[in-house]
Amino acid sequence: MHSKEPIKPGGGLISGLIANFLAILTFLGVISFHFPEYLTTPDLRAVYDIDIIRKMMFGALVIAGSLGMLNFLRGKSRRLGLMACFFVILSIALGGHRVEVIDFSDNTPYLGLDWFILDLLGSSVVFILLEKLVPFRNQSVLRKDWQTDLNHFLLNHLIVGFVLLASNMFVHTYFSWAINTDIQNIVKDMPFILELFIILLAADMMQYWSHRAYHEIPVLWRLHAVHHSIKHMDWLAGSRQHIIEIFITRSLVLVPVFVMGFSKEVIDVYVIIVGFQAVFNHANVQISFGPLKYIFVTPQFHHWHHSSDEAGLDKNYALHFSFLDYLFGTAVKGEQEWPDGYGVVSDYVPKGIIKQQAFPFTWDGTSKNNKAN
Repeated sequence: MHSKEPIKPGGGLISGLIANFLAILTFLGVISFHFPEYLTTPDLRAVYDIDIIRKMMFGALVIAGSLGMLNFLRGKSRRLGLMACFFVILSIALGGHRVEVIDFSDNTPYLGLDWFILDLLGSSVVFILLEKLVPFRNQSVLRKDWQTDLNHFLLNHLIVGFVLLASNMFVHTYFSWAINTDIQNIVKDMPFILELFIILLAADMMQYWSHRAYHEIPVLWRLHAVHHSIKHMDWLAGSRQHIIEIFITRSLVLVPVFVMGFSKEVIDVYVIIVGFQAVFNHANVQISFGPLKYIFVTPQFHHWHHSSDEAGLDKNYALHFSFLDYLFGTAVKGEQEWPDGYGVVSDYVPKGIIKQQAFPFTWDGTSKNNKAN
């Protein structure tokens, strides 16, 4: 798990990791079936097709068990094989894909374990494949510090319920005064494509200025430096964020969405787009977008934002539309195609999720160069 070398086929490590990946996710799925009121996301419960989920869980158990047993019998990566078999047996002992879901209340506090399972499964399949098909750097899937970013990924998904609740309370409490029914009616009467463009632009304007504030205001940089401490860009890198920054950013972006009164259909599509772009922009992929790179944010554009090169410091803040940075004079211009390196200048952010969550409150702010990047 801690190997710094690329994984080579034939040693059983790849099949062992796939087996454990599926076995552990299925085990978590079984636990979610047992406690749906506390471990599943209310918005997702309404759209689940339980039969399809059960078939996916059964298939995952079969694949994980088969690969795990094969590794053990072949004598390759036996520990991984045994671990996968352990989680498969444990899942089956707890009911496996046949766990019955009884009636439960929808008003309980919850952790988004189901969202973590589905997002990790979907994102890893799509983006790992994409990074292998069109990679920018020749980089191992389990690159250095991947464990820290997976922990951030898990934490961010588990607290999704709290963040949404807290953000909604904040916006409704302090920005209800800004609601204008005439404006909301105009927005709702717009064609779908125009309304979608407006919500993306409004959200990105808020994102741009709040993001810029994280770089230019020292107390906010303490939070944002955690995100910039990543040195290896890939689909998992964007997950490294401080929980306070997550709450602040989502609350601010929610303000124009709440005030302008966008339709549910547009908001649903916006959530999909922002979720995809947040991962894609950090991915280790090299795709040419031609002149569109001056309109939309691309991985190349956002990689420069994470660069430790002097040319990339405090640049490229937008999330959706790169033309905002060109408009406000913060776009990287006339430089080489890709940056040389990533991370915080002087590398003063500690490693590990616990130390990184504590970092804003423990850093003296003067011992190192605190220039953003």
